[in-house]
Amino acid sequence: MESSVHVWLAPAGPRAAAHDFLLGLASTLVDRPTLTHDAAGRPHIPGLAVSITYTHHRLAVAASYDGPIGVDLEEIRPRDFRPLADRWFTPRELDWTARQPDRLTAFLRLWTAKEAVGKALGTGLHGSGLRREMPLGGGAVDRAPGVAVTYPPCPGAVLAVAAPLHAGVELSHFPSPTLDPACMRG
Repeated sequence: MESSVHVWLAPAGPRAAAHDFLLGLASTLVDRPTLTHDAAGRPHIPGLAVSITYTHHRLAVAASYDGPIGVDLEEIRPRDFRPLADRWFTPRELDWTARQPDRLTAFLRLWTAKEAVGKALGTGLHGSGLRREMPLGGGAVDRAPGVAVTYPPCPGAVLAVAAPLHAGVELSHFPSPTLDPACMRG
């Protein structure tokens, strides 16, 4: 049976507004959700696997009845990514990135995948998180059994979702992180 991962995108706002946004969206999936954080700062909502990410201009939250789940978002803007890629990417990842017509976007796909998988596993990028090889172009993650990476469309940014291997991803866009929860349906 395929599970669903709900991913919502909105313009960025203050951190408190992002957490309110997560709670409002979670209320469409579970009754009276409560948000807590573990010692590492990861959000928890009983009955849901959740993840949240911010950029300067956007936020993304993901939720699913089935875990693990992680989400990461990076805006596409000029930057020198080569030192990071040279330091943290495997030879296979470096070769793949170098062969892509848009090397920045290719780099961001692998980088956000590493971040999302680290969130899904609850380890972040500690230990070998940055050195964990990602599937080129998405798919099952060899060093994270049962986890796959997908890239829902996100103009102007790269969005990576790490979720159970056969999960379907439902993406919704919202104009503001302070929406009326009654209006939100993933």
